[in-house]
Amino acid sequence: MRPHASTGNLPAELNHFVGRRRELSDVADLLKRARIVTVSGVGGVGKTRFAVRAAAVAAAQEGFSGGAWLVELAPVRDPALVEHAVAEALGLTDHTTRLPRATLAAHLAGRELLLVLDCCERQVEAAARLAEALLRQAPGLRILATSRQPLGVPGEHVMVLEPFAEDGDCDTDAVELFADRASAVLPDFAVDGSNRAAVRELCRRLDGIPLALELAAGRLRALSVDQILERLDDRFTILTRRGATGPARHRTLRTAIGWSHELCSPRERLLWARLSVFAADFDLEAVEYVCASPELPAEAMVDLVTDLVDKSVLMRRDTACGAVRYLLLDTMRDYGLGWLRELGEEQRARARHRDWYLGFATWGELEWFSARQAQVARSTERELANLRAALEFSLEDPREFRIGQFLAGTLWFYWVGCGRLAEGRYWLERALAADETPTGQRAKALWVCGYVSILQGDGIAALGMLHECRQLALDTGNATAVAYAVHRLGCGALLSDDLPRAKALFEEALGHYRTLGELNSNVIMAEVELGMVAAFSGELERGIEICEAVREACEDHGERWALAYALYTRAVIAWWQEDPALARQLAAECVRINHEFRDMVGIVLGIEVLALLTAAHDAEEAAALQGAAAGIWDLVGLPVFGSRYFAIPHNRCEELCRAELGAVGYARAFARGSALGLDAAVARALASREATRACTGSAGSAGAAGSAGNAKPARSRPEPGTGGYDAPGAGERQRA
Repeated sequence: MRPHASTGNLPAELNHFVGRRRELSDVADLLKRARIVTVSGVGGVGKTRFAVRAAAVAAAQEGFSGGAWLVELAPVRDPALVEHAVAEALGLTDHTTRLPRATLAAHLAGRELLLVLDCCERQVEAAARLAEALLRQAPGLRILATSRQPLGVPGEHVMVLEPFAEDGDCDTDAVELFADRASAVLPDFAVDGSNRAAVRELCRRLDGIPLALELAAGRLRALSVDQILERLDDRFTILTRRGATGPARHRTLRTAIGWSHELCSPRERLLWARLSVFAADFDLEAVEYVCASPELPAEAMVDLVTDLVDKSVLMRRDTACGAVRYLLLDTMRDYGLGWLRELGEEQRARARHRDWYLGFATWGELEWFSARQAQVARSTERELANLRAALEFSLEDPREFRIGQFLAGTLWFYWVGCGRLAEGRYWLERALAADETPTGQRAKALWVCGYVSILQGDGIAALGMLHECRQLALDTGNATAVAYAVHRLGCGALLSDDLPRAKALFEEALGHYRTLGELNSNVIMAEVELGMVAAFSGELERGIEICEAVREACEDHGERWALAYALYTRAVIAWWQEDPALARQLAAECVRINHEFRDMVGIVLGIEVLALLTAAHDAEEAAALQGAAAGIWDLVGLPVFGSRYFAIPHNRCEELCRAELGAVGYARAFARGSALGLDAAVARALASREATRACTGSAGSAGAAGSAGNAKPARSRPEPGTGGYDAPGAGERQRA
């Protein structure tokens, strides 16, 4: 789904990297003395490929402990999303109301890390502002940017990446590049005495621009080198007469692309133009829907796409799950978009693109409540750039605003379930501000935005949106929106410790859901939250009963996201019932599931319970886990939501650790844990579980838990009435 490795996310090279030895050495030297280096140059000169190779070399030589990370800015059309794109590349999720820049600064502040900002020219001002801010706040940060123009950041060093020159080593590099790419087309191709002069002339005519050379190599499927030269001469002349302007090398690249365009059939050209509306890579099914028309029937797309791959217009990408996707390089997309506009088809093509991704989001919402939940999460992550483009289109035109509201609301499962609260709120608030007409689309956007705001700790804003949603729904007879508004008002009451009101609202919402016949992850979550109310109220058996019913429903439908919260609730109950082995088993599974979805709230709640259970046998490790949890809470928002009920495991753990380690020892262990990143924190928490099992000899079952050596069970849970850490209402129930 997202990069997790601390070493970074630089992509593996798919083919041979040719030349650039001197330039790589120059960039390595610049990165040693400058904190930001921008690789500039004409389109098609290979800036991205060069920067990725340079970053890999620098990471290996300089040993950036935080890794080297690539941020692809080419698909970003909205300047406000530049910061979100950087956070996404770093694998960060922020549930707070902070601006993403603050999250990035906090994450980078203590790390030695190389950030590669690729294709900044589309959002040069936003990229420059962010780069300058991060460099000021993160002394260990280095930035390697690529852009067709400098960013203008103080301290920036600019290296212009030139095309391969006509003499010396660069001439050899150009020939080597052409030969390498040609051999991928014709395995027996080699540069020898019979064609060397023609190849060198071809490289000269193409000004040594790598993209132009690769496009020309693709022509060898049908032409010899001499024939390419002959036709290239004709087309250079023809295209130059059309009034091409700008720097010579820009004209050369555009001519080379235009030449490839002319060699395409009319249907291939039309498909190329329509493909330019995709913001990032895409699959064949999307092409068949977005680009089909009477002139381009869907059944012809396989052959046409294959032809464009053969002509090096499209790049094929094989994914980890075995699916094939396709990508237009940024320069090729710009060229195709120009033709699309000349044809007068841009609006239609963008609308078709939006409609496809609206359908995709609707599929995701439905399939989220199924055994395909993890697949939905991965697929939505992969399509994020295209979903952003669809949202952008829908919020540019007043005729599309309501669809934009519906799309932003339909993606609730991604905003909430996959740790995208900050970006989700950005789109939802834009959609709500665009059109205040009281419609069903607005009602959905309101309850989703209210839900997101509650989880961000912004209760005041959430209440305003949820009350508006409920009133709108009552006025328009929208029973579904009434149910969701009441449900989310219950969430607000739960997190503000008003258990009686939370119980009443959850029961009311569940009554609405039953009347409507509604059953999905939201409904299951309402059951879980009702179970939390029961547990926090001291009704432990009732809490167990609800959690067991939730578990059965989740097993029936393949639901795992809501199940993880039921596991958390059941783990807390098991701790109160002095069953630490069962509590640990459940909390670990909660962490594992939420980590799969990158749901930060669920991860940190589970780690807090594991820290408490670890305190029974290893106070130093428990304190470290609390430190790790604190670092995640910085991303989630207010620690344990500011709730005294959710804070019970945390407070009891801290008390135990401080009693054994003392203030200094606790602070030292806590600091070690707080230095861990998210993935390292999760790994350590789960490893702590295994260490405990080895220590106690527990098999991890409920039966074993009851007899697993009571090493220090009384230290992990005091008797009712002492310290306020036992189950609320424990005095009214039978003592354990």
